[in-house]
Order: sequence, then structure tokens, then C-alpha cells
Amino acid sequence: MTTGEVVTSPAPTAAIPADDAAHLLVVDDDRRIRVLLSRFLLAEGYRVTTAESAAEARAKLGSLTFDLLILDVMMPSETGFDLAQSIRTTSSVPILMLTARDETENRIKGLEIGADDYLAKPFEPRELSLRIANILRRARAESATPMETVRFGQFVFHLERGELRDGDEIVHLTDREREMLRLLAEHPGETVARQALTGNGGASSERAVDVQINRLRRKVERDPANPLIVQTVRGVGYRLVIAA
Repeated sequence: MTTGEVVTSPAPTAAIPADDAAHLLVVDDDRRIRVLLSRFLLAEGYRVTTAESAAEARAKLGSLTFDLLILDVMMPSETGFDLAQSIRTTSSVPILMLTARDETENRIKGLEIGADDYLAKPFEPRELSLRIANILRRARAESATPMETVRFGQFVFHLERGELRDGDEIVHLTDREREMLRLLAEHPGETVARQALTGNGGASSERAVDVQINRLRRKVERDPANPLIVQTVRGVGYRLVIAA
């Protein structure tokens, strides 16, 4: 799916989705993109509703239930960022942002607003499909049983107690390390923006986050210079890679 050119190959013929298939809302002011995305996602087995504006999306959100929203950022009158921010005041429905710009500022803004992921145009159908599946899987897992512990490498972190163990040994954490590890562990495998890890959002604090992350890595990584557990997402933040 390449937009500008949304689809690089013909969309497959869509079958009728199952009644319990995930219901997606696609919001984009470009009719051609809405049609192509709708055809592709129907063929992937999803139920799909479309809207051409934030106002139309709100009307449909008021009468229908959705499992995931796909919002284009650059829409007239009200942007996808504006719509996502408004939705987040009342709903935790997963949101995937589509943006024509692959700029750090926009990626961070989307994550800060509460979007679950973003995808820069142009993109391929397989990548869109994988991102949607990953978001829906995480959402189902989170709505099932709240996690008490998260395991990564040989370590286990107890979220409520803020306790990190290496086998039977308790690993000493500073308050800031504990706070950051808890935030990363609450969103395993997801990117957490550097600014979200600062606590107060200051530029100097963002630099301090990098220092604290390096100290944390010395406690959990075999090779802190080549981290496998606390990974850097360049230009955005960090993510915690946990055991399957």
C-alpha cells in the first residue's frame, strides 16, 4: 500500500467478514484511499467502516463500537491528531495514525497524544496488516488479565511492588530507574516516547532519561553497549523487549 499510491498491487477480492471479526474505522479525507484501504482490510477479514472527516467519524463513534481506529493525520478543518486527542479523553480504543510525513516531531506527538502506533506513507499492505494485528493482539491481552509481573532475559519485574529480581536476588533500582522500568513494562514491546519518561517533559530531563536508561542497561543487559532488552527507537524513545 503506497499512498500517494496507496496500493502497489491489486486488492484481493473481499470475502464477507465473520460477525465477530474486528471492526475498524478508517478516517481519511481522500476517497480513493478510503476505498482502497476498505477493500484491502475487508479481504484481510476485518469489518470496515469509513469516514471522510473527524465530524463524520465522531457521528459513527457515537452509534457503533470499533476495535481499532485508523486516522489520517493531514485532514482539513480538524487533523487526525486533534481527533485522536479528543477521543482519548473518553476512550482507550486503539488508534493507528497514518501520516505522509516520517518526521520525529510527528511520531512523538502521536505517541504523546495516546496513539498506539503510526505508519508513514507510502506503506506496503503487509506492514499495515501486521501493525493492525499486533495492536489488536496487545489490546486483547490487556483487556484480559492485568499483568503482575513482566519477564525479560533472566529478570522478573513486579509492576506493583516495583521489584526487579535476577533469580532469587533483588536488583537494586533507584526511584527514577524503577519509575522508568515500570512505564516500559506497562507497555511491553511498545515504543515509549522519551518525553513520556521524563516525568516533567523538559528538554534537560530528556537528556537525563538517556543517562538513566544507560544506568538501567548496566543492570539488565549482558552487553549494555549492544542492548537487547531496553532497546532504543531512534528519534522517538525506548521499548522493553520481553520474553514471549
